[in-house]
Amino acid sequence: MANNSQPKSLSPALKKFFGVGDFAFTLMSNIDTFYASYFFINIAMFSLAQVSVMTTISAVVDLILSCLYGAWMNKIKPHKWGRYRSWLILTPWIVPILYALQFLKIGDGMVAMVIMTAAMITSRIAWNIPYIANISMINIAGKTTEDRMALSSVRAVWTALASVIYSYLGPMVVAFFAGMIGEKNSYAATAFAFGVLMAAAFFAHFKMLDGYEETGAEEMARLAAEKKSGNAAEAPKVSAIAAIRCNPHLISLMLASTTKYMVLFLVNGIAIYYFQYISHNDGLFATFILIANLLGVLASYVAPKVVAQMGAKKTVFVSYIAMGVLMLVAFVLFQNTWVVIALMAVMFLLLNLTCACDPELFATCAIFSSQKTGFDTTGTVMGLLTVPIKFGIVMRGILISVALGIGGFSADIDPATASASVQRGICIGFMIIPAVVVIVGALLLQFGYRLDKK
Repeated sequence: MANNSQPKSLSPALKKFFGVGDFAFTLMSNIDTFYASYFFINIAMFSLAQVSVMTTISAVVDLILSCLYGAWMNKIKPHKWGRYRSWLILTPWIVPILYALQFLKIGDGMVAMVIMTAAMITSRIAWNIPYIANISMINIAGKTTEDRMALSSVRAVWTALASVIYSYLGPMVVAFFAGMIGEKNSYAATAFAFGVLMAAAFFAHFKMLDGYEETGAEEMARLAAEKKSGNAAEAPKVSAIAAIRCNPHLISLMLASTTKYMVLFLVNGIAIYYFQYISHNDGLFATFILIANLLGVLASYVAPKVVAQMGAKKTVFVSYIAMGVLMLVAFVLFQNTWVVIALMAVMFLLLNLTCACDPELFATCAIFSSQKTGFDTTGTVMGLLTVPIKFGIVMRGILISVALGIGGFSADIDPATASASVQRGICIGFMIIPAVVVIVGALLLQFGYRLDKK
């Protein structure tokens, strides 16, 4: 790790452009978010049961592996350009090929299912490793709370901006390739193109972070010198379980973050049902997403100022409570579509505000776990930041099914004649369940996470 006695100040490039990699990553991953189900069902012609098996297997494997990446980076011998920075260029370049295979049907039946499922799993491995290394570098380059928050917030701005731009660019690129090579191959081509963009953008991060971390040779030389002097501990061998077991604050933080991502994916996944079956205006769904994403950009921009006044933990706690209240009010006024759009869009503003705080909170936990174990746990703990996201994805389908089942929903129901019970079930999934979940998250954070700047 870089020498803490003479920390290198953040460069103007990092303060402005750290996040272009996350911008491209979001554009790339949105191809899966918005088109995977459509491609599997409508283009590849798999049954709903087959699609469920493929996506569930890949999601569960992704969740399990997400617990291991950071600890693995901590344990292995550092590569040429540093323990974490090296991964920004080692695996991103194979993502375009693996990701494109997810959208290519090779063979039929079980053969095609296995190839696509394997592509989903391996492409996630190839992009999760640099993603976690990128987050870990926040703790390496940022030696103070202010520096870490500056990097986290500019990263969040770029991420939120990607969601806005994707709403126009994603469909446009798919349509462009469809006109050239046909719809069947357009999704693979788009995945490949955005995968290349992601790899190039992470290479930009690699260049910007030059000099902020020890090279592999420097770290090995330092460890050898410490061992010779008798002051060295063994090479880092801290597992995710060990880093969590000694740190109750980290446990509470992970649980609280999980509730947020359950809300994010549940609300995004069920929102279309609200606009179809309650407001009876599908076109407003795109308007809602655009407004929410624009407010997300604003939230990421103001995050450093808010955190400077309130602190990261208090910002998240207050935001979680406010999110719950907004969704409960929206449930009471569910028949007024524009009021619901306004309330839920502000909820997304607050959610994005809390996302900008996550790297700082996890970085503080990394410092605490390092002190408790006596080893560097930066990669181990920062890698766990993705676990709540993966769990939120797994829970999305379950919670949507539960909410729709409460209302007796069926795909055969005409949206124009949906009963009050169907509408109630949709609103429970869109507002009530997320409100309860995020309030629980606020309480977990408030009473379980007690670390401060010291």
